[in-house]
Amino acid sequence: MNEYKFFAITSRMKYINRWGLMRNTINENISEHSLETAYIAHVLALYRNLRFGGNVDPERTALLAMYHDVTEIITGDLPTPVKYYNAEIKAEYDKVEAIAKEKILDYLPEDLREHYRPLLGKTEEDAELWTLVKAADKLSALIKCIEERQMGNSDFANAERSTLNSIHAMKLPEAEEFIKEFLQSYKLTLDDQVYNKTD
Repeated sequence: MNEYKFFAITSRMKYINRWGLMRNTINENISEHSLETAYIAHVLALYRNLRFGGNVDPERTALLAMYHDVTEIITGDLPTPVKYYNAEIKAEYDKVEAIAKEKILDYLPEDLREHYRPLLGKTEEDAELWTLVKAADKLSALIKCIEERQMGNSDFANAERSTLNSIHAMKLPEAEEFIKEFLQSYKLTLDDQVYNKTD
């Protein structure tokens, strides 16, 4: 019986920190980020169905979000300013990411690979869901910026502004709903969140 490495490898997501160019008050790894992104992607899909006349699968959206950064186990988390510095760097990074995807799929039994392939990268079939995952990814980054600023870390002030602007630029009503209904609560203390204390 062969032994496969897929889940042992994916468990290493907890060792890969995000925001490598930034001074962090609390480090965030891609495992934590992926779970938060999945929570947010799920509610964005619910918004689409319940408020904007959509018909998408919230659970699949959350699943895609859970796996959206898995290739970074091999590539590492390339900082956004580097990844998007120019089209050539982005194109080369996309090639490396595609190789990483195939390598990770090789860690699965052959009969499972095609079930996981769509989870490790964008497919036409799931294009609508990937838009929600991308928004959730950005919202998770925005939350990290807010949390860092709340702890007095001004290094994240510019990142917060640019991330918020990039979310607005998506013109996605589901993301705007999340901002309107949930974002302010991240600026509250624990007592205010739990006990609803107000001044």
